[in-house]
Amino acid sequence: MQNQISNVDLIDRFPIYFEEELKKELNNVSKVFNAEVGDIIMDIDQSIDMIPLVIKGSIKIIREDEEGNEILLYYLEPGKACATSITGCLSGQRSTIRAIAEEYTEYLGIPAQYSDIWISKYETWKNFVMNTFSERFEELLRTIDQLAFKKMDERLSKYLHDKADLHENSVIHISHQEIAYDLNTSREVISRLLKQLERMGAIKLGRNRIVILE
Repeated sequence: MQNQISNVDLIDRFPIYFEEELKKELNNVSKVFNAEVGDIIMDIDQSIDMIPLVIKGSIKIIREDEEGNEILLYYLEPGKACATSITGCLSGQRSTIRAIAEEYTEYLGIPAQYSDIWISKYETWKNFVMNTFSERFEELLRTIDQLAFKKMDERLSKYLHDKADLHENSVIHISHQEIAYDLNTSREVISRLLKQLERMGAIKLGRNRIVILE
């Protein structure tokens, strides 16, 4: 469950440098929310009424097909925003992704109506929006490359290292089923490949725990 927490001086907490006037507006109109691990911050087909900008923690962005199969697209880290939510605010479209808290996360909720106004009013906000689109597009291209050109063992290895980098910890607490959901494959395939990586000395397996050794 998401909870609104007391607003703070966002000028100091948010790691993006905007014009002073924009910082003041952010502080006045936005609210700070927190989410525990697994909380859904934005869901598929949801009306988008705010843009979440990550202050602390990380958010996992997932795409789902018509049969309910999920695949991980990318992560949002501190200082990053979801391009889908910005697009939805500008176009009035509903969400096409699911955003889930990867860990305890604090994020800034910016009311949808301000995004369009700020693009013409503040140069740094326009640059931030354009950079967000560019970064997310590059991440989506990398995801497509992984799906089209990489074998599952290569995708799994990259997934584990990305997780370790994200949390800055070589120990990953996750089940085989969770990995299978993220990579859109079966638990049996993931378990087999993990055991293969363990035999190669790349990882060490435990109960819902993987240690990166390489």
